[in-house]
Amino acid sequence: MNGLAHARRPESAELSAVAARAAALRDRYGALEGEALLRVMLEWEYQGGIALVSSFGAEAVILLDMVAEIDPATPIIFIDSGKLFHHTLTYRDILVRRLGLTDVRTIEPVPFDLSGHDPDGTLWRRNPNLCCYLRKVLPLERALGGFNAWITGRKRDHGGERSGLETIEAADGRIRFNPLASWSEDKIAQTFKDRNLLRHPLSEEGYASIGCAPCTAPISGDADARDGRWQGRAKSECGIHHSRW
Repeated sequence: MNGLAHARRPESAELSAVAARAAALRDRYGALEGEALLRVMLEWEYQGGIALVSSFGAEAVILLDMVAEIDPATPIIFIDSGKLFHHTLTYRDILVRRLGLTDVRTIEPVPFDLSGHDPDGTLWRRNPNLCCYLRKVLPLERALGGFNAWITGRKRDHGGERSGLETIEAADGRIRFNPLASWSEDKIAQTFKDRNLLRHPLSEEGYASIGCAPCTAPISGDADARDGRWQGRAKSECGIHHSRW
């Protein structure tokens, strides 16, 4: 993808060291999940060197609420692709105030990248993979510079590529944590009740997974959560979780 600035590719020795580190962490903390895993990583293993990457989407508030209880100054990386629902931006602002989060970093695509590859803003229609790469993958690569680890809200229950998800994994020279990987839909629903969490405004309209407005649709009751993303295309992930090296 000519003209695009990429993150430095880790050396093979670095990748091997991170893979070994992930294996060691799984041996030590593999039985932990949710807040217990977050607390160990935020307060002990990666204090100051870890960020939560959050979409502020349908289920994101669960991890945001847990992180706020442990350390509200934890860096939160939010990717504003320029194509999000206005509901998501409003929801983000409400949650930041309500939870007392003090280091939310909203990152955006580089205008030069968009002017060269998506000047009319309709690349999502012609080439959704490239659109996601410009608007999400590259901005996140840049934002994660300086962090040794990051946290996601992915779950096996989402299906597709996420079915075999581990709670601790190595990805592109960093450790990646998925504290809710094993959580079921029922456990997610119960946690919303137990913690009295505010739902995303589009959740009540049938949106189970909420991304960019042009590529997100509501789903029927028996569909997988990710079925509302990129409907009609052989695509179920934006690419930020795909290893590139």
